[in-house]
Amino acid sequence: MNKILVANRGEIALRVMRTCREMGIKTVAIHSDVDENAPFARFADEAVCIGPAPSSESYLRSDKIIEISKKLGVDGIHPGYGFLSENAEFAELVERNGITFIGPKAKSIEVMGSKLAAKAAVQKYEIPLVPGTDKAITDVAKAKETAKEIGFPILIKASAGGGGKGMRVVESEADFEQQMERAVSEAVASFGDGAVFIEKFIDAPKHIEIQVLADEHGNVVHLFERECSIQRRHQKVIEEAPSPVITPELRDEMGKAACDVARSCNYRGVGTVEFLYDNGSFYFLEMNTRLQVEHPVTELITGIDLVEQQIKVARGQKLDMRQEGLTINGHAIEVRVCAEDPMNDFLPDIGTLQIYRPPSGVGVRVDDGFEEGMEIPIHYDPLLSKLIVHGESREDAINKLVEAINQYKIVGVQTTLSFAKFVVRHPVFVGGEFDTQFIKRYFTDESVLELNFQKEAIVAALSAQHIFSELGSAAVTKSTKSEFEMEPSNWRKARK
Repeated sequence: MNKILVANRGEIALRVMRTCREMGIKTVAIHSDVDENAPFARFADEAVCIGPAPSSESYLRSDKIIEISKKLGVDGIHPGYGFLSENAEFAELVERNGITFIGPKAKSIEVMGSKLAAKAAVQKYEIPLVPGTDKAITDVAKAKETAKEIGFPILIKASAGGGGKGMRVVESEADFEQQMERAVSEAVASFGDGAVFIEKFIDAPKHIEIQVLADEHGNVVHLFERECSIQRRHQKVIEEAPSPVITPELRDEMGKAACDVARSCNYRGVGTVEFLYDNGSFYFLEMNTRLQVEHPVTELITGIDLVEQQIKVARGQKLDMRQEGLTINGHAIEVRVCAEDPMNDFLPDIGTLQIYRPPSGVGVRVDDGFEEGMEIPIHYDPLLSKLIVHGESREDAINKLVEAINQYKIVGVQTTLSFAKFVVRHPVFVGGEFDTQFIKRYFTDESVLELNFQKEAIVAALSAQHIFSELGSAAVTKSTKSEFEMEPSNWRKARK
């Protein structure tokens, strides 16, 4: 495999290309017209404009991606995450055109892309499942009776769904039909598939996922768990590895279950098996058949480059690791730095990055795809970067993360940095006993007001710093500089 096209954009495209360069593999970037000067497009060995800004006219054009790949002699296509990464038809199209899809086979994507098909596939391995129906609901009256047997509250879920879409919590029998209608309507609008099923609603579980890696020779290993319970609108915002509550015995049990899920669909490559964890019990939720946004925390505690492993497996190589040889080294935490306003229900924000200066230091990693002066386009996910830290212990990692957030300087758009700092300093997070209801319970009006006050003070200081820097260093006195320059953190001093 000498040349790989990365069918994505932003930080994940750049992250994949860096591993390709380290492996001596040439890269091709596809980009929309608004991404022409983005770092990922400039980093690639070749870059081709695929269309206008809307993703339906650019990054989702599978026909154009194939056309470009064949014209440039591409050996493999890496889909990143999002866009076409879990599209079985695209994976099949790639392979049919004699190009290697760097990911699982189309059939595996298809099976795990349907929650009902996934449930059916894993049953022979006796994977724990949340009590509920194992077939799509067609008879509403019968479904209501089933819901009564399970016991309210129940959850109506879209089979093809994700990200909280096509999902409705039903508190009582009286609400069932109305919520059913809404769930089906949303499922059709979001996924073109109105199939839904019902499960017992677990009110405050932990969301634990297991990273798996499999080759086409039957070898499967797990790379331990990630704690993903800090979520807004059913989407993760902070992840860490390992989980503060998973014991070695439970880790082995969940790891085996995750590997069995991979075996159930003849999986190949990197994948993630997601579980709900509640009072000592865990239940299979779904499998994500791609590289996860939060994969860096696993890389930092294992020392394994997951993109490199994806490429090696796609080449047909055997895994060069065994489960008994894998160990956890330290603790890692990732926060998603999004152009969103946490003080206004996390609504996306757009604008120009007037100041953009990411932190650095021992144990600090920033995966980003933006530079100072760039516009944040409205057409795509609002993720600016991922800030990841690694420490010898969880306490060490939290301290490093707070210091890294303090160093991060962004002016021009609202971001989730202040919210992330609020979370990781909260006693419930520090104690490790949080669940998926953390934001609902603890991100109150009072905390929003406090964050807003802090944000205004920080923005004022950074804006002043930017003005002074424009005037030239000679115009800035020593006493003025001391207000804005960050002193080296204790952990950086200790490691010098």
